[in-house]
Amino acid sequence: MSSNSGWKISSRKISVSWIPDPTERTIMSNLDLPKEQDLVEYRVDRLLEEADTDTRIVVLSRQGDSLDTFPIWVGAAEGNAIKLALDTMITPRPMSHDLIKSFAEHLNITIQRVVIADVKNSTYYATVYVANKGVERTIDARPSDAISLALRAPCPIYITHDVLKRRSTTNLDAWLAKLEAKHIGTPEVQET
Repeated sequence: MSSNSGWKISSRKISVSWIPDPTERTIMSNLDLPKEQDLVEYRVDRLLEEADTDTRIVVLSRQGDSLDTFPIWVGAAEGNAIKLALDTMITPRPMSHDLIKSFAEHLNITIQRVVIADVKNSTYYATVYVANKGVERTIDARPSDAISLALRAPCPIYITHDVLKRRSTTNLDAWLAKLEAKHIGTPEVQET
């Protein structure tokens, strides 16, 4: 942390100041950032449950005229966090992503956008772009966390052209339709 940043405790209040130090490189970096023209905007279209594996599928759909979908498999807890944000549910106590959003607001950090920027060994990698006092930084994140944060901020979600080219889309739309058909007419809570 820069020498001008720090914690101050007075009168039972804690105040935090954060002044970005351009030489710092912990979890934030400015290297290898995708250019704006390399990004395609998507939005969360729906969340599907894959009961056989206890995972969720976040289906992103391309903004604009294209009918392109982009699924990302996430764990049940991560899917629940996304569902809470989609449903604009307010929990009695802040969830992790709500806490991060609150920290950002209190520190005057703007969450500008999230980008699904890479794929390695069938695992997607995301980047959260934040800004404070005219300085933009990036933070490495799992796509599920980045999407949860984007829904709460709110801010746009992008995918790079490189990731879109490298994804496997063989029979994807047919598979998603088949999975959705299993859930049609099935109540979320079954009565006994």
